[in-house]
Amino acid sequence: MKSNYNKIAIGGTFDKLHKGHEALIKTAFEMADEVLIGITSDEFANNKNHIIEPCKSRIKRLKKIINKYDKKYQIKEIFDSTGTADKDPQLDAIVVSHETEQSAVYINTVRRETGLKPLDIIVIEWVFADDGVPISSTRIRKGEIDQKGKLL
Repeated sequence: MKSNYNKIAIGGTFDKLHKGHEALIKTAFEMADEVLIGITSDEFANNKNHIIEPCKSRIKRLKKIINKYDKKYQIKEIFDSTGTADKDPQLDAIVVSHETEQSAVYINTVRRETGLKPLDIIVIEWVFADDGVPISSTRIRKGEIDQKGKLL
């Protein structure tokens, strides 16, 4: 299957890796020859109001999902909401969820200001838990659902 893009970016904390994350990853790998994955550093993740798994653990878990795709990828620790997507001239697109769409819009603003072409923004649909509410790391952390969206 021919990919739509040469290089796509995705990014996130990827804490409590769940079906929503998997949908984001799958979309990127299906649409590109190469995927750039930005993962929040421990320092950046510490700005959140809850405890996040160490970056090394999150990367290890991420690689288990990524390794089933036979495509080039790069995982980079990111220290802010743009990572390197605002500066990478090789990127063609970015895959985001509804909750992170505004970050992609901001990245494109920065790219335009620096003379880079804006990225195509691909917004994936929510992945819902059994109760019809979107799966999220926050809900998993609270003990409401598991990573597959099953109610606990």
